[in-house]
Amino acid sequence: MRAAFFGGIYNNHLALAAAMADARARGVDALYCLGDVGGFGPHPDRSLELLRASGMPTVQGNYDHSIGLGLEDCGCGYTDPRDNHFARISYAYTQEKTSSVHRPWLAGLPERLSVDAEGTRLVMVHGSPRQQNEFLWESTTPDPFLERLLEQAGADVLLCTHTGLHWQRRLRSGRRVVNVGALGRPANDGATHVWYALLDTRKPEPVELIPVAYDFHQLVREMREERLPEEFVETILTGWWTTCLEILPARERLRGRY
Repeated sequence: MRAAFFGGIYNNHLALAAAMADARARGVDALYCLGDVGGFGPHPDRSLELLRASGMPTVQGNYDHSIGLGLEDCGCGYTDPRDNHFARISYAYTQEKTSSVHRPWLAGLPERLSVDAEGTRLVMVHGSPRQQNEFLWESTTPDPFLERLLEQAGADVLLCTHTGLHWQRRLRSGRRVVNVGALGRPANDGATHVWYALLDTRKPEPVELIPVAYDFHQLVREMREERLPEEFVETILTGWWTTCLEILPARERLRGRY
């Protein structure tokens, strides 16, 4: 089985289209989305239309849950006033611009998908198997905790997103955890490309994390036309996060500029 896994779309319909084309060119059998279709970028309906037209199985993220049900906030859990300020702007924009046609679809998405891939049990979630908006960071998530999560979820491979930063780890049991990263914005590394995960069960090392280039200058033009904050634009142009910094553990934050 060859399959591609996309996370954190954040309204970046240009990166989503580029990633879908890249994965199909690599001959994948299936595409999956791990949620948070909205937030941060412009024109929410464009990403939703791409996903729905493709028939891509999609896990519900916390953003999808909130937009779908018309809740007051994204459920992101920020406490820093500056991060909260930008989260409110992003959520209000996405809430206003998401067509009512798509809201029931978002509200009805499953919180988990499971697939048997030639004897390997794949479990897909947004945050973690136990909580939709739980962060599984590379630097702060110990192996025994991950082993327990995968055991309880019945997973040989656990695929998640939510942090926006890609990583993978093979555990002592032979099980594997893959954070597929995000298509919506760069990985806070000074580069403009974004990331997804490719699984090939025929290979000894079955998971590859794939960088995707896309027309980020066009995205910036659209963001400015929609009057989204220049702080969001700067992240797309430079590859460095300027908001949502409080959630980063120390090691991940030290890799960034701010």
